[in-house]
Amino acid sequence: MSGPLRLTGTPASGGYAEGPIFCLEGGAVSYVAKGSGAAEAEALRAAIEAASEQLAALAAASTGEAADMLEFQLAMLTDDSLSGTAFDAIDAGVPADEAWSDALVEQIEGYEAAEDEYFRARAADLRDIRQQVLDALTSAGDRIAPPGAILFGEDIAPTRFLATDWSAGGGIALSKGSSASHVAMLARSRGVPMVVGLGPVPTDFQGSALLDAEHGSILLGDASEGADLFRASAEAFAARRRAAEDHLRKPAMTTDGTPVRVLVNIADPADVDGIDITTCDGVGLMRTEFLFGKELPDEETQYRAYRKVLEWAVGKPVTIRTIDAGGDKPVPGFTVEESNPFLGLRGIRLSLARPDVFRVQIRALLRAAMHGNLKVMFPMIAVPEEYARAAALFAQEARNLADTGEPHSIPPLGIMVEVPSVAIAPELFSDAAFFSIGSNDLSQYVMAAARDNTAVAALNSVTTPAVLRLIASVAEFGTRHAISVSLCGDAGGDPAAIPHLLEAGLRDLSVAPAQLALAKVAISGVRL
Repeated sequence: MSGPLRLTGTPASGGYAEGPIFCLEGGAVSYVAKGSGAAEAEALRAAIEAASEQLAALAAASTGEAADMLEFQLAMLTDDSLSGTAFDAIDAGVPADEAWSDALVEQIEGYEAAEDEYFRARAADLRDIRQQVLDALTSAGDRIAPPGAILFGEDIAPTRFLATDWSAGGGIALSKGSSASHVAMLARSRGVPMVVGLGPVPTDFQGSALLDAEHGSILLGDASEGADLFRASAEAFAARRRAAEDHLRKPAMTTDGTPVRVLVNIADPADVDGIDITTCDGVGLMRTEFLFGKELPDEETQYRAYRKVLEWAVGKPVTIRTIDAGGDKPVPGFTVEESNPFLGLRGIRLSLARPDVFRVQIRALLRAAMHGNLKVMFPMIAVPEEYARAAALFAQEARNLADTGEPHSIPPLGIMVEVPSVAIAPELFSDAAFFSIGSNDLSQYVMAAARDNTAVAALNSVTTPAVLRLIASVAEFGTRHAISVSLCGDAGGDPAAIPHLLEAGLRDLSVAPAQLALAKVAISGVRL
């Protein structure tokens, strides 16, 4: 490559990074054949065990969605049906690396070609698992990025991200990738600059680069002419971040004095350990999928998790979503395999189909409601009957607890507005105590554009007129009928989307904890 090369893509996690390039696909190590079928089989078993140990260690050090993803990969890796084909090939004389790779490649290609987001997400897990074992077989996993490096390649596995030390800076630049991927969510939560969709990139590049993940570009090669401007932009971005910290303990308010409540989204009770309750107005979304990992949790496990967050909030509202399993969130022993799971048995549909599981969660929520300002919302509501059936189960379990003398309280019961049928006709759901707009799924369903598909990323935006019109109509309905309306999707923490959401009539936003300060800054710059 002669002269500097600038590539442009899509920002996935804002920020700037300057440092050496570390090619993710580089430095391949050849596998050394073992000479016998028994030795090849033993090498593969040892590699699977080593990869499993690494996944288990990463999972133990992670929380929330990262831990869920790692535990799911670990369960897949230890499933004999995944490795059985590879061992059969070894018995037929195929070396371990080829046998393992071939065993997974057909499955990966099938998942990658699927139209459904759920299956494409599973393809990423399978690619990650395949590489973990191949690295263990060849010792390629020993390649460590230097401190402050920009990881550069086609895509990056979540395990590679989690195993990287980001304390010295660095960033991620991908020719493919998605701003809605697991890694992108991890990058945003940890403040790691990331750009995706850069297109074809040189695979043999060596040297340093300038990564602008605020606007979505990377400059490779001699960057002396653009370095000063880059560093000025990076410092301005950092200054805005520092200034944003001053807003953390201030109430969110627009330029003209309109108050806005800003709450946080959490995925695990441990998430609140790093959040000062005085910096937010409560929890707008507590996911409960984290509890449903390798096995279905009992009532006491759930009760303790909910109680912890409610007591941390010291009277501020905590909205807990009943389990939103299905789609891209499989739960062993609970979810079912479907050809199109995002339009199938997920969310409240699955809970109502499995009342034995749902009733356990309901009892835990009713008991936990005694310890704070609890609100409960149902995901994937599409028709009023679903809300009525779920509310009836809460009433039944409350009577059962009363009969046994167990302290409990029935919290306000609301719904997620993520299926277009609810956003189009909110008047059919006026029995709900509150509405919470799930902008991720609402945008996806309205625009028929998958969240993780770079090719249609521009369509999947909360600021498209159709989506904004639906949000505005729901907000206006809530105002007229005294039903509170909030938004808990990714858009709530996006400074570029916030002005549009406030203009649409929203006054309650729930954001990822890492986005709290910048969201308040964005609100302060809006004049209504």
